[in-house]
Amino acid sequence: MNNIYDVIIIGSGPAGYTAALYAARANLKVIIIAGSTPGGQLMLTGQVENFPGFPDGILGPELMERMREQAMKFGAEIIYDEAIDVDFSSHPYKVKTLGEEYLGYSVIIATGAAPRWLGLDSEKRLIGRGVSSCATCDAPLFKNAENIVIVGGGDSAMEYALFTANIAKKVTVIHRRDKLRASKIMQERAFSNPKIKFVWNSIVTDIIGQDRVEGVKVKNLQSNEEFIIQCNAVFVAIGHQPSTSIFKNKLEMDDDGHIITREFVKTSVPGVFAAGDVHDKKYRQAITAAGLGCMAALEAIRYLEEIKMKIK
Repeated sequence: MNNIYDVIIIGSGPAGYTAALYAARANLKVIIIAGSTPGGQLMLTGQVENFPGFPDGILGPELMERMREQAMKFGAEIIYDEAIDVDFSSHPYKVKTLGEEYLGYSVIIATGAAPRWLGLDSEKRLIGRGVSSCATCDAPLFKNAENIVIVGGGDSAMEYALFTANIAKKVTVIHRRDKLRASKIMQERAFSNPKIKFVWNSIVTDIIGQDRVEGVKVKNLQSNEEFIIQCNAVFVAIGHQPSTSIFKNKLEMDDDGHIITREFVKTSVPGVFAAGDVHDKKYRQAITAAGLGCMAALEAIRYLEEIKMKIK
C-alpha cells in the first residue's frame, strides 16, 4: 500500500520540519501532515534574532520555508491537510486527514500550541508589528523602549516582565484581577523590580497604532473608567492551548492538554513521539522545538530498528 510510511509527522514548524529532516536523511519513508496553515507560530513572527546561524536575523516565515525545503530535499513528502483522527490501537498506526488515511510504523506529533489572544481586531492587525505572544523571542527588538506592556498575571507574564525590564525603560503589567496567579517567588521578583508597574482589575480593550503599536486602551473593571497607556509593544501572556484535541483518550496528557512524555519525547504509546510545544510548557522556543524534533526522529529511527529485528 502506497500510504504506509516509516514515519508520519503530524504538524510542521521547527519541531516537525527538523524531525522530517533527520528521519528522511536516515533513508526512511517520511510524510509531513503539515496542516492547512503550515509553519507554526513562527509564521506570525517578524524578525527572528535568536535562532543560531543567522547573525543578522531572519523573518519567521522565511526560516520556516528554509526548513521545509531542507526536509523535502532529503525526500520527505509533505501534504497540506489537517489530521482529524488517529488510531494507535493497532500497528501500523493510522492517521486520518480530511482527505485520506495514512499508515505509519511510527508517528511524531509536532502540532504545537496556540497562544491565547485577547480577541481584538487591532491585535490581529498588529501581530509582528509590536504585538507578540513571546517576549523572549521579540522583546530584544524593542531595546530601550519607553514602555512595554505585558498582559497577564501568571508565571509566564512575570517572566516576560522581568525579561523586558532588562531591555525597556519601563514595563507595565495589566491584569484583570487584583492579585497575580504567578508563583510567590516570581511575584516577589516582579514586585521588587522598580521598572515594573502594575495596573490591576483592568483589561485591554484596544491596541492603538496603524502600522506599529503606539499604545493600549485600558478599561478598569471596577470603575468602568477607560484610559490610554502609551507603549511601544504589547506581549500577551494569558496562556497557550496545546493542539492535542485529536489525541485525547489516546495518549497520556496532563490537565492542560499537554502530552506527557518520558525520556524527553516518548509518549505513553510505543513508537509515538512528541516534539515541541505539544509537551514543552517551559521553554517554548524555536530552537528547543527543533532540538526536540531531532530527538523524536532519532528515537523513531531506533524504534523502527527494534521492531524490524523483532519481526525477523
